[in-house]
Order: sequence, then structure tokens, then C-alpha cells
Amino acid sequence: MALRTDSFDLSPLRLTSGEGRRLDLHVTFDQLELGAETYAVTPELVPVRLDVSRTTGEGYALRLRLQAGLAGPCMRCLAPASPSFDVDAREISQPGGIEELDSPYLEGGALDVRGWARDALALMLPAQILCRPDCAGLCPICGADLNLAGPEHAHAPEPDPRWSKLSEIRFD
Repeated sequence: MALRTDSFDLSPLRLTSGEGRRLDLHVTFDQLELGAETYAVTPELVPVRLDVSRTTGEGYALRLRLQAGLAGPCMRCLAPASPSFDVDAREISQPGGIEELDSPYLEGGALDVRGWARDALALMLPAQILCRPDCAGLCPICGADLNLAGPEHAHAPEPDPRWSKLSEIRFD
């Protein structure tokens, strides 16, 4: 079984300027909360490919790639949804440079692989997690699943509330 790597120390790699290494690691994710729903990341132990290159000076150029899925309810119809996402993220850490070149995931040679993977996955997520791209959702009137009900599902239109007083008139 593969070992989990939450943090990785880059200093033992002893990379010189322009030199790089490719590492295959595994990380775990906490559950993600989106739109008041909880989603589990699958698989439980996600394989991660980390490319580390040494830049001039004391900096690093980093690339993180992974493929992970989510398991939880569809945001339209509440059926089980399990979309998959390919993540490809890059970071540069160049000490002494401008603030944009200072990675929040690298501190003192220790790379927070788990935090970076979580944030990179979260940035890849769409606005809505759906069971399928053309999910029709639930009927706003009766709550029926419109994916199963089909196009013939309809309700009588509600009367215009501005005319409601007319229904109180009685002709005896």
C-alpha cells in the first residue's frame, strides 16, 4: 500500500540550479463542503505527481498533477453525483523576489503537498456539482425528479394573485 505524504521536505533532494525531479506521492483529502452539502474526495488515497525544479538562487518551480473525484449529492436533483477532475497546478517560490513569487505552500524547504492539492482541487470545481451535465433538477411545485418525469410533466398554471378577489364574488 502506498504511503501518505502530507508534507514533503525538498532539501534532501539536493537539487542544483536547473536540475529537477519527478516524484510520485499520495495524499488524502478532508471532505469538502459546497453549498451546505458534504462531498467525499475519491479515491481515499489520491496519487499525486510532483515535479520539482530548482531555479537560480534558492527558489523552486513546482508542478502538481492529480486526478480525483467527488462523491455526494447533485446540487439540482439530489441524486448521487460522482464527477471526476484533472488537476494541473503550478507554483513558483523565489525567495527575495516579489510577493507573487512566494508560494504559500513552501516554508523552510517543507512543501505542504496536502494543502496545495486541496486548494488546487477546490479551484477546479464548477459552480454546481451535477449528476450529469444535462440534469433537469426537481420540479419547483411538486418536487418530482424532472430527469425521470420527462417533458410531459406539467402543472396547471397558478391563477394571477391580482385577480384573487374576483373568486370571492358569489352570484346567487
